[in-house]
Amino acid sequence: MKANIYSLKGEKKGEVELPMVFNTKIREDIAGKYFEVFKLMNQQLYSTYAEAGKRHSASGTISHQRHDWKGHYGRGISRVPRKTMWRRGTQFMWIAAEVTGTRGGRQSHPPKGMRRPKKINEKEIKYAIASALAATANESYIKKRYGKIDKLDTSFPIVIESSPGVIKVKDYSAALNKILGSLSDYLFRSRAVRSGKGKQRGRKYKSTAGILIIKTKDEKFNMKGLDIKNYGDLTIKDLYPLGRLTIFTEKALGEMKNA
Repeated sequence: MKANIYSLKGEKKGEVELPMVFNTKIREDIAGKYFEVFKLMNQQLYSTYAEAGKRHSASGTISHQRHDWKGHYGRGISRVPRKTMWRRGTQFMWIAAEVTGTRGGRQSHPPKGMRRPKKINEKEIKYAIASALAATANESYIKKRYGKIDKLDTSFPIVIESSPGVIKVKDYSAALNKILGSLSDYLFRSRAVRSGKGKQRGRKYKSTAGILIIKTKDEKFNMKGLDIKNYGDLTIKDLYPLGRLTIFTEKALGEMKNA
């Protein structure tokens, strides 16, 4: 399987042989399974602070014995833990603390911040990543992910030559716009205000992901508004749903062949 390789000016330079990973049979079920596992195991745990509601000097219950120092005998108050607000001789002003029914006390059964790990086989992980990479070269999956695309002006995956030095963002952006043609609308991330009540519920904006550029650690360039990832740092989150518009550098393809 071959792909077109483009120069940094956006002109077709020739063809390059793609790694065998692009010939992988696409298994959307395995990719979806790994994405759900990855999402679950990387989400932030929800729990309270371990010492919340317990940071008072009100440990244990107070005595109800007669003539006991600091006792509750004859006061007509319950045996809950209390902290002392002030004292005058043997008179004390107490406020209940620590326990769940008191102001500033601990919660009854707060979330513990624990979860059962969701497991997946290593072979399934490798197959899921391979399927996701293969889907970047599959026209039907690209059209399925981007519903407004009727036809592709260029063949995928797109391979662009690696630069020996630092690339100017202006030049690189112009080259990508030239290569993508009508698909250049999907190049950068966009954000729009959501219609409806969702604006009031913590999801005011709807945003697109932009194009993904896969490079090596040696290549030094950065552009705002799109995703740039080293091949070694690639995760299923970057490629799922399947069929993401992706550009590979020439060095990244070489690294994939050696992997």
